[in-house]
Amino acid sequence: MERALLVNVASTKSEKDEAEASVGELAGLAVAAGAEVAGRVFQFRPRLNPRWLVGEGKVKEIGQAAREAGADMVIFDRNLNASQQQNLEDEIKVKVVDRTQLILDIFAQRARTNEGKLQVELAQLSYQLPRLRGKGLSLTQQGAGIGTRGPGEKKLEVDRRRITDRITKLKRDIDALGKRRSSQRQSRRKSPVPTVSLVGYTSAGKSTLFNLLTDERRYTSANLFSTLDPLLRRVSFPDGAFFFLTDTVGFIKKLPVELVTSFRATLEEVGEADCVCHVADVASPSAEHQLGAVEAILADLGVADVPVVKVLNKIDLLPDDERALLLRRNAEPETRTIAISARTGEGVPDLLRRLREVLFGGYRLYHIRVPRETREITDSLPQRSLVLKRRESASHVEFMVMAEPAGIVNFLPYLEQGDASW
Repeated sequence: MERALLVNVASTKSEKDEAEASVGELAGLAVAAGAEVAGRVFQFRPRLNPRWLVGEGKVKEIGQAAREAGADMVIFDRNLNASQQQNLEDEIKVKVVDRTQLILDIFAQRARTNEGKLQVELAQLSYQLPRLRGKGLSLTQQGAGIGTRGPGEKKLEVDRRRITDRITKLKRDIDALGKRRSSQRQSRRKSPVPTVSLVGYTSAGKSTLFNLLTDERRYTSANLFSTLDPLLRRVSFPDGAFFFLTDTVGFIKKLPVELVTSFRATLEEVGEADCVCHVADVASPSAEHQLGAVEAILADLGVADVPVVKVLNKIDLLPDDERALLLRRNAEPETRTIAISARTGEGVPDLLRRLREVLFGGYRLYHIRVPRETREITDSLPQRSLVLKRRESASHVEFMVMAEPAGIVNFLPYLEQGDASW
């Protein structure tokens, strides 16, 4: 196991105030990547040094601390440009990894599907290309471990020409997969079944909530970025109405631009949803900052017009009085903020009621009875409405459907009056 010395550099008062939480998150990232935290160094520096980011004296202090701690690498909680990274490695004499490189390494370990692996590899190689010296190896790439491995633990390419060729191929393959995904989204848009996307800061509890709502027993983990590949499952309400739920990659502040670019086709699924569930860890000391980080990414993805339900998760970790107050607010009319515990299930019925109102508020229940010979009617009904039940007799086909009044106009001659229940 690699030993890592963590370095946090603050250049503003707000960054200084958040330093403890920020370096704590960095420690979590390091552990998620498979490293052991050997120590921490902090510097407040309003004017960042263009050569090393930190001051010359601090570079010497970092080198000394790394040697004393037996650290194999130094991880900075900021992004370094290529020359800064190389200058630091020349001075400190151990591998230097920045925040982006660390997150990319974790993504490489977590990717499971072919598309996820291609996206991560593209992000890694796009990051790595400007950091190569001459035709190939820099100190960072000479060793092994964090920063040198791609998806599936394969060693990242270090030859400039081969990297360029590989990036071209990856973009082509990802573009083809993106077109296929876009086609699938268009098919879903033609369907009356709405889609809800779960988004949130990494480790906010999205996967636990996903499992609870879909009755899945899928593996969940406290590890950062345990979900990379989007999942789509059906969720039903007690009255038979249903929607599709997607779980997406967890967000994080300063999400590497390489990842946003590579994963854009996947992240765009959020913008195509009928509703977004923004899951937040309300018990986290950094809850407000995490909420802001996710909202910034959602704004970048252009999902401003999609209804958002804010889900304050992990209320079971709050004091009883705070938990009770949040739960009471669940009952407020029209509220788009719901407090829950995905672990205990508390508040989840309130969430489902709110989603039911957001997704199907304008829908009505209809009983439609169609002669068997009118095949075009029976074939088109599922494209215009949510079919809850269907039964056939010798002469007719009956449907129990949910639809907006405008969507049922073509079927008015076949509406059955009275109680719309079987």
